[in-house]
Formats: sequence, structure tokens, C-alpha cells
Amino acid sequence: MGFIEGESRGQAVLFPEVLEDYITGENVVRFIDAFVEGLEMEGMGFDRTAPRETGRPPYDPRDLLKLYIYGYLNRVRTGRSLERECQRNVEVMWLMRKLRPDFKTITDFRKDNRKAFKAVFRQFVLLCKELELLGGELVAVDGSKFKAVNNGQKNFTRKKLERRLKEIDHKVERYLDEMEGADQAENDQPMAGEDLKQKIEKLKERKGRYEELLGALRASGASQISLTDPDSRSMAPSAKGEVSYNVQTAVDSKYHLIVAQEVTNEGLDNHQLLAMAQSAQQILEHKELKVVADMGYYNYEELKQCEEAGITAYVSQPIVSKNTARGLWGKEKFVYEAEADCYRCPAGEHLTFRFESKERKQKKFRYYWTTACMSCPLKAQCTTNKKFRRIKRWEHEAVLERLAHRVKANPEIIKQRKAIVEHPFGTIKFWNDQRHFLMIRLEKVRAEFSLSTLAYN
Repeated sequence: MGFIEGESRGQAVLFPEVLEDYITGENVVRFIDAFVEGLEMEGMGFDRTAPRETGRPPYDPRDLLKLYIYGYLNRVRTGRSLERECQRNVEVMWLMRKLRPDFKTITDFRKDNRKAFKAVFRQFVLLCKELELLGGELVAVDGSKFKAVNNGQKNFTRKKLERRLKEIDHKVERYLDEMEGADQAENDQPMAGEDLKQKIEKLKERKGRYEELLGALRASGASQISLTDPDSRSMAPSAKGEVSYNVQTAVDSKYHLIVAQEVTNEGLDNHQLLAMAQSAQQILEHKELKVVADMGYYNYEELKQCEEAGITAYVSQPIVSKNTARGLWGKEKFVYEAEADCYRCPAGEHLTFRFESKERKQKKFRYYWTTACMSCPLKAQCTTNKKFRRIKRWEHEAVLERLAHRVKANPEIIKQRKAIVEHPFGTIKFWNDQRHFLMIRLEKVRAEFSLSTLAYN
């Protein structure tokens, strides 16, 4: 008995005359086709939705949008790759009705319609809402770093530029010393001096470029500058200090669908909670919404504004107290008594209000202490201050106390956070192989991520 044999490569093959026969009824391309056909393209901001009476006919933006959605679903994102798929992929042939746009037409469509893709994402979320795929009770917010099209060698901070300038000065001095030594020794290799002169000239040119960049940084007040993608930033949490963008998502707890997304070039998450929670609240149309996030989102003002907007936040407080780091009692050991406006310490003494001051962008803080600290037997566990332990209270600290009580009373919500919001990032980055952006500038990157999240949903 032999092996299973294939047909001869010289055998003529008669394909079905109808391309429809190749696409099953459950194939995802049928859904892409139906979804895009139902969109109001002009209202979403797409260009060339109505062809002109004269000139060469353009491609229908619906066809190019279908192609991109299919591409991001199947890890095919570049214009040249999508052009090849139009020529060899039966699913794409069906979806595009055998249209074969060239790669420049494909990439120009993404570039020219970058503001419209977020509207498509939003429309799909609204469709999910109609189909009751969104719970709308609990939303988890998180951020992740996605690599930008900018090498770390082409990203500069003030310290990096100043260090490079010092290195150049040291090298120039060394080369000059070598030239002087060669002249005194009457070196038999005159070319050595010429080589050193060329090296010095190159270093001086490089020094001039670095000085221009340093001047531009000082004039703008920015902390860093990127040459390839000016909007990208080097972000500390990313591996090896990669130049990245900070991507934010708000994920519904029911089926882990992304209901809101944004891309920013701010390295930290502590100013993102309110904007993401409000975006989710708006699209879900819930006046009251529960939002959970990790402690990187803990920000006094953001949490206060969330409560005012009807958003119930669940964010653990990071432990940044110097006393706690020293092994002493932290502020959490002191209980505030609202009626008496004082704090009760672990020793049972009451710290009373002393004065109020404005700090940190006009935030009001109240200060409390007691003279009983001087004779307290537990003072060594409380403070290193020779006189007394002082407690500082923000004017709206009741918001933070309510938050701490909610977090303590509902530990299961904090545990749910990882399972809800980190799964989409894992899928987008690793299963869909979209851990880096292809485009430069913040606006274009936002368009690209809108396609990534649309494909994920």
C-alpha cells in the first residue's frame, strides 16, 4: 500500500464559476461585509464617499475599510501584504469582489481617513450593545506600552544630550593629544594625522547637531525629543527603555469587549482614569458605573472627579509613605473622627487640627498633631521626629476614605481586574502580533489602534 497521492501539477483545474461557492455561510468575511455596508461613511468622516463626475473613478471607501478590517483580524497590516492578499486569498477576493488596489492606494486610505476609524470602532461597540453583549455594570481600565517607529538611539533627553556632548569633548581632546604626539615624534605615517583630523571634523558636526537638539528641548520645555516619530516617548516601564506609546482601554466585564480606547504619549497612567471612565460611561449610557483599575491610576483629583461624575472607582492605594518604608506606622493606622475633626492614633491619643495651607497647585491640606507624643511609650514605632507625629489631610480626603472602604469590602472586584482587562492586551499583542505600531505621529497611531481594537472585538 502506497502513500496518499496528490494530483499532477500539470492537471488542468476548472474552478467553480461562482466565487460564492468558496465562502461558507459562517465565514467572518460575510459579517465584515454586512457590517461595513450598514455604515454611514460620510457621517463618520471618510473621504471620497461620493465619486466626482469627472476624472478617474476612485475605490469605494467601504471596500478599502473591509480590506483593513480583514487584515487586522488576520495579522496582515501593511499595504504591500494586503495588496498580495487581494491577488491570492480567496476570502479577500470574495470580500473585495476581485478588486486589486495597489499598496499605495491602500496605505493612503488609512493615512487620509485616520480620524474616521475611531467612529467605526464606536459604531461596532454600539452594535454590541444592541445585541446585549455588554453588561455595563463593571468596567476595568488599564494601559500598556506599544512600541513606536522610533529607535532608542534617536530619542534624546537633556541628560542624554549633555552626556553625549561631554563624551565628544573628551574624544576631541584625546585626538588632539594624539595628533600633537605624532607631530613631535615625526611620525612616518602622515595619513594618521589626516585620519584624526577627519574624525575631529565628524565629531564637531555631531556636536553641532546635539547642541541644536538641546537648544530645541530647552526652548520647548519638553523633557525629551524623538527624531523619527516626534510624538513618541521613551517610557521607563517598557523593556530596555523602548520608545513607545501608552495605550489605554476600558473593558466591559461581561464578555471582555473593549468599550473605549485611547492612545497617549504620557508615560504614566495617573491622569487617564477619569477620561477613560467617562468615555465608557458615555457609550454605555449609564449614569452610574463601577470602574476598577490598578494602583497606577491612583490620583486624588481624578478620583474626586470620578465620584462627582457618578463613577464608583475601585483603585488600591499605593504605599508611598516614608514612615512605612522605615518600618514605622503609616497614616492608615490613624483613624479620622469626622465629628470631632481629629485623628485617633494607635496609642489612643487624639491629634487635633492645628492649621491649614495650600500646596501642590492650590490644593488645601489640614495638619493635625498632639503634644502627647513627647511622653508616648510607643513613639519609637510611630515617628523619628523629636517632638511629635504630624498628620496631613487633604480637604477632600473623605473621597479617598470611602474608596479605601470600598476596596477593602470588595476584594473580589480587585481580583477580577486582571482577568477582565489584561486578556485583551495579551490577545492584541501576542495572538494578533500587534505589539508595535506601523505609523508615525499620534493621530495616525490612534487610527491604527482603533483598527486593532475593532478587530479584537
